[in-house]
Amino acid sequence: MTPDEFLRAYETSGRSGVERTLAMIGDEAVYWFSDGTAHVGKAAVERAIRRNFELIADETYRISEVVWLALSPEVAACVFRFDWSGVIAGSPTSGSGRGTIVLARRDDSWVVVHEHLSKGEHVA
Repeated sequence: MTPDEFLRAYETSGRSGVERTLAMIGDEAVYWFSDGTAHVGKAAVERAIRRNFELIADETYRISEVVWLALSPEVAACVFRFDWSGVIAGSPTSGSGRGTIVLARRDDSWVVVHEHLSKGEHVA
């Protein structure tokens, strides 16, 4: 699987449930979310992701305008625009921003070792 194929699978993994998303994340992962929170290690990332899954019903997450900054057989990094929509407490809600993902090769597959989502326009 190429890094781009992995990214597309990651983008839609939430539609198959939280376990699919978590399987794509490395044990040493560090996630920084657009609300200013930081989650270090897979257990912390898992708590944050599970909280989001519980909070946001019918979520759709989209990644676009992907620019690969580094590609090697062991590591890949990209920046992108993200958009999401869903229902929170009965009200339709949406958001967007810019993101960075760093992938690392583990055995025969890729895992996310860093994701940084922030508010603002994606310019690359």
